[in-house]
Amino acid sequence: MTKGSSAIMNPNLRDFWLTPSRYKVLYGGRDSSKSWDAAAHAIRLANDLPVKFLCTRMFQNRIEESVYTLLIHQIERFGLRKDYKITNNKIINLKTGADFNFYGLARNIEEIKSYEGVDILWNEESHNITEEMWDILIPTIRKDHSEIWLIFNPKSETDFIYKKFILNTPEDALVRKINYDENPFLSDVSRKTIEELKQFDYDKYLHIYEGFPRQDDDEVIIKRSWINACIDAHKKLKIDVSGEKITGYDVADSGNDANALVNKHGILITKIYQWKAREDELVKSAKIVRNEAKLFGSIVRYDSIGVGAGVGSIIKELNKHDEFEVKSESFNSGGKVVNPNKPYELGVSNKDYFANAKGQMWKVVADRILMTYNAVTKGAEFKEDEIISISSECDFIEELITELSTPRKDYDTAGRFKVESKKDLLKRGVHSPNIADAFVMCFAPKENTFKFHIA
Repeated sequence: MTKGSSAIMNPNLRDFWLTPSRYKVLYGGRDSSKSWDAAAHAIRLANDLPVKFLCTRMFQNRIEESVYTLLIHQIERFGLRKDYKITNNKIINLKTGADFNFYGLARNIEEIKSYEGVDILWNEESHNITEEMWDILIPTIRKDHSEIWLIFNPKSETDFIYKKFILNTPEDALVRKINYDENPFLSDVSRKTIEELKQFDYDKYLHIYEGFPRQDDDEVIIKRSWINACIDAHKKLKIDVSGEKITGYDVADSGNDANALVNKHGILITKIYQWKAREDELVKSAKIVRNEAKLFGSIVRYDSIGVGAGVGSIIKELNKHDEFEVKSESFNSGGKVVNPNKPYELGVSNKDYFANAKGQMWKVVADRILMTYNAVTKGAEFKEDEIISISSECDFIEELITELSTPRKDYDTAGRFKVESKKDLLKRGVHSPNIADAFVMCFAPKENTFKFHIA
């Protein structure tokens, strides 16, 4: 390297780059020098060792959209241009044989399966990586002492990489958050821009420059902040819990899908549970749910679409054998809306507002959760049967919050409201929200009980 080359690298990240680790995760806000410094360290390595880099990002329609240009800038800043061969799609160090290769994952993920000899995978904008892509990438990077660099600005707490490395950091991962305040090369113009945003829109500043994931996504049906207000809402609002007991049961479809049950007593969620079982173990799973309902004294409400169609019959057979009746009722999430001719809002009927029963069910729950949020945080007036409380003693609360706050609003060709499909969720790397579906089933509207829209 040339004399003074360390002066164009962030000294705050020196130990991060020099510490051996399978995963090196660098995340934070904008203007923090993350990618710039990764490029500088990559050139330092390429100048000394015959390392093979695979540089990826989700979308890369042109080479200029990759870190290709950033690497060239660093080569030139280090005064090493004569040591490199730079082609239209590759960078090679002529002395060490180190090379940089560039791929867009969205178009080339299957091709990467056969990629051999990678020493370092460097992925930019890693918040876009889905679990399915991850399962393809990891076996590709299999050399001893190989490293995986993940660099990103957090977008949402539900993103796969954020959950895997920030919320649940594995032992073989080195994770470092860095923001603009640790960037010694930050320009005065950038600093002024940051300060202006900090004064004008503090929440936006926290997300863009402090690297905090968005708590709320305006596209989702239910916001995280609303759900958080529901934790022990019955205590906050001094409500004595009473009413119907229901056990909502969502049946696992297949593969990695999980079964889930949720107990509700009146407005209060008292238990959340999930377990793995194969499709051919439906009887075993139905027994678990029936036993839970027997102890809780509840009615089992289950989704009757697909695998779940046989749950009611199994429970009836188990009732005969046990000589104890546990009642059950089916819910067809793809069926027609309840109380179709009743108005939902502004004179629009349920059948004209909702595409199906699932959309209606989720929106009714969203309305109740929003009402709870307004009651808890703003002192809004409420009726007890218009809110929802979640006991803080439940297990799987974080999973519930994540699943409830993930599905986005969608609409059919007639403009009627529905829930983002499981297929579209999977495209975003999100598996079926089983706990959330069991949860909302507990509050599914029935004939002649469906309420008006809660403003």
